Formats: sequence, C-alpha cells, structure tokens
Amino acid sequence: MGSRRYPPRMAETPRPTVLLPEAEVQRIVAELAAQIAPVIDDETVAAVLLTGGLWFAADLTRALSRLGRNVRFDALWLASYGDEKESRGRIDVYAPFQRPVTGRRVLIIDDVFDTGLSLAEAVRIAGEAGASEVLTVVFAKKPWPLPRAPEPDFVGWEAPNRFLVGYGLDHAGALRGLPDVCALD
Repeated sequence: MGSRRYPPRMAETPRPTVLLPEAEVQRIVAELAAQIAPVIDDETVAAVLLTGGLWFAADLTRALSRLGRNVRFDALWLASYGDEKESRGRIDVYAPFQRPVTGRRVLIIDDVFDTGLSLAEAVRIAGEAGASEVLTVVFAKKPWPLPRAPEPDFVGWEAPNRFLVGYGLDHAGALRGLPDVCALD
C-alpha cells in the first residue's frame, strides 16, 4: 500500500505532509492501551477532551476493550486554539463532565500536548469534581520551550514542532478526518 497524497484544500493552504501513516497510528494506540490497561479498571471514567481527542479516544477505548478493560466514557469540551494555529493562552470550557466522577479514577484523553493548558485545566476540573485519581494520556507530545504542568502520564508519540493535522488534529476545523497524522506547514 503506497503513501497517501493529499491535495491542497485551498489555494493558500499547503498540502499535508504525512508524518505518521494510519497503520503506525494504530500501532501506537495499541501500545498505549497495553500500558494503561493494568493501571485502570472498568469503573475508570475515560474523559475525552473535545473535539480533537475524539478520534484517539474512540480508538483507545476500543483497544482497551480488546484487553478486557471496558471503561466508562465521558467528555469535557475545552478550547484554547479557536481557529488559530497558536493557542490563545486561555481555556474556554464549553461543556463539563456529563456524569459524576466523585470517587472514581479519571483517565483524561487528549490528542496533542503542546502548551499544556487544556490538560492542566482538565486535571483541575476532574480533581474539583471529586476524582479519586486523575491519569492523563495524549497521542502526541510536541516540544515546548517553557515548563508545562502536569506532564502527561502516557505519551504515544514525541511529535516534531510542526503544525499537525489529521487523526482529530485540525486547521480551523478542517482536516480532522485524515487517517494519518500530517504536518501542514
């Protein structure tokens, strides 16, 4: 199977360059599930950070299920980018947890860790909601020049410092559905 070639979306948007093909994405997800399964149980609440983390969360929860871990599912809708290529430096909370997490372990699932703002806010929200423990997993971790807190507990891929699209990552809401992780720069 050959490498996918993506056409440009608009005249001013560059063509996505494949960094991680779909098969490699799925291998990374399976490895993460194998690392996470021993430290969670079926009462764990897997909370995806919307909207970018949805693709990763769907694959990860299915991979956990294949390993005998059938977690509870929830979501937090947070935003720090809007339609920009850089974080605005603040987090907007559009939707909190839908179910109580009091006394439960919470696994926060996000697509990419760059500034750390979204993950820190999600950990804070889960803690304030009464979670007994908060674990974090990100598909991709980008390099960042400043200290970030908290660092993710599980990281699938050390990503380059490029603008990423595909597999839930987007450019102004577009290109999330690409099955590969690509750079758009």
